[in-house]
Amino acid sequence: MSTSPTGEIYRIDWLPGTDVLHGTCHCGREHTAQDPVEMWEWMLAHPQGHQPQGDHSQGHRPQGNSS
Repeated sequence: MSTSPTGEIYRIDWLPGTDVLHGTCHCGREHTAQDPVEMWEWMLAHPQGHQPQGDHSQGHRPQGNSS
C-alpha cells in the first residue's frame, strides 16, 4: 500500500492460490487483473480510467422507445 502526495491510497492484494491481483482505488472502485502493469495503469489512470463507485453516467445512455 502506498500513499501519494495528495493522500490518496491505492491497495493491491494478491489472491492466494491464483495469479490474480485485486486492486482498490482511493475512489472505491475495484479491479482485478493478472498483469501487475495493467493493474497499475488502471489505478494511475484515475479519473480518466474509471469513474467513482456508483457513478455510471459516462458512456451509459438510457436506451428506450422514442415513441
